Amino acid sequence: MEEKQEAVVVAINKSMNRFWLILLCIPILGVAQQENVNSYKKRVLETTEVDILSSYYEQTGNNASVTGGIGNERLTDVAPSIVVSVPLNDDDVLSVDVGISTYTSASSSNLNPFDVTGSGGLSGASSGGGGGGGGDDDDEEDDDNNGGGYSGAIGSPWVASSGASRQDTWGSVNIGYSHSSDDRDQIVSGNVSFATEYDYTSIGFGGGYTRLFNEKNTELSLKGSVFLDQWNPRYPTELDSYVEVDGNLNAGFFSGVNILNRNGLVTNKNGSLTWRPVEGFSLISDKKRNSFALSVSLSQILGKNTQISIFADVVQQQGWLSNPMQRVYFADVPNYFIGNPASIPFYTSAQNRDVFMLADDMERLPDTRFKIPVGIRLNHYINEILTVRTYYRYYFDDWGLQSHTASVEIPVKVGQNFTFYPSYRYYTQNQIDYFAPFDEHLSTSQYYTSDYDLSAYDAHQIGFGITYTDIFTQFKTLGFGLKSIDVKYNNYHRTTGLKANYFGLGFKFEMN
Repeated sequence: MEEKQEAVVVAINKSMNRFWLILLCIPILGVAQQENVNSYKKRVLETTEVDILSSYYEQTGNNASVTGGIGNERLTDVAPSIVVSVPLNDDDVLSVDVGISTYTSASSSNLNPFDVTGSGGLSGASSGGGGGGGGDDDDEEDDDNNGGGYSGAIGSPWVASSGASRQDTWGSVNIGYSHSSDDRDQIVSGNVSFATEYDYTSIGFGGGYTRLFNEKNTELSLKGSVFLDQWNPRYPTELDSYVEVDGNLNAGFFSGVNILNRNGLVTNKNGSLTWRPVEGFSLISDKKRNSFALSVSLSQILGKNTQISIFADVVQQQGWLSNPMQRVYFADVPNYFIGNPASIPFYTSAQNRDVFMLADDMERLPDTRFKIPVGIRLNHYINEILTVRTYYRYYFDDWGLQSHTASVEIPVKVGQNFTFYPSYRYYTQNQIDYFAPFDEHLSTSQYYTSDYDLSAYDAHQIGFGITYTDIFTQFKTLGFGLKSIDVKYNNYHRTTGLKANYFGLGFKFEMN
């Protein structure tokens, strides 16, 4: 879903923070290459380093994919992590990266949006549900905006439920190893990883080889990775419940609950003119999602002040590539509701607080996807105060998606210890072949999604960061010296209406 994919920006920003620090050293490396490196063998990593990173991310929007492309997208995410790099000897380095990401999502909460007012309570069969529409602290007006005292099952794509799927914690651990040759012209690396959240687990492994030529002015890198993922699927509560009672709308979750047509009239649940999922509904059988990636990059120092890098990736995915949590609605199928009939006319407006449209199906996409991103980086050191870093990437895949990304960052050194770096990033994409907005798909289609992450949009991100660096590590704590502090802020917005803010904080320590 869109909030999970946005949360990936957090991880990308963390990786970029490390990359920025490396690039600041390009002029120094250019001078160092002129020295006689054969007189001694310098350790790849002098001493143990510890990075303590944390971030806070928040977003708002009105195109929640869990509720079919409309609804509340409010999300917050807190993601601390720690990275420990240990030199095993002169040539070998072991690294361990452990992180968690705890988020609260209005969209995910509506996996089960249903609640009952004026009675004993109601929860759906979905284990991700059990919720109460109107549980959001920001929606204090809900109790007074309930159709003039309507009592019965309610739900709304605009109100966050208080169900179990509203909050989740993602955790990951990555262990990496690298070995450098005596002349430092070759680097061999490998890693294994594990990540999990309540509906998904991932096991990954990979390796890489780097070769430096031309007195270390040219660097060629090859990397491969494999991710073997497994769904523990959660479904929209009405679809899950339909399977649980074998289509009997008078049993289980549906017992005693009225199903309304678009005119607000109660339907006969034993007849043909009532809600049922298109083509029935069955749970997914293939719960695997496997990804295979091969990356190649070529980096060249053009002069003592300029470096250029060209990179390309080839990614193949296979398995269940859809998200079973995300609803889809069809334009050629009648709409049916649970909740207050008075709110049906303005269902797609945030004014709706107490009626919910039953899903026609969940998102369905092809079981393979082939992706190719290619890009270039150009970094130029102007003087000891100013550096310019630029980046461009073109992406395409066999789902019809094409995108362009361009960014620029201008680090400015302020005094001996501080660097200020403003940045701007522009992104644009078209929509995939299988996207349509809320209630615009046709039931005759084989594949369909209303996830706005796969729609056409432009995005702008403006940010800045401040880095404090102390090469002498004068501040000491617990046997470690503080090497640097990094603070970062990004403001992001899409033409679809999604808005987000990101705050990052990082500390690097090295053992005395």
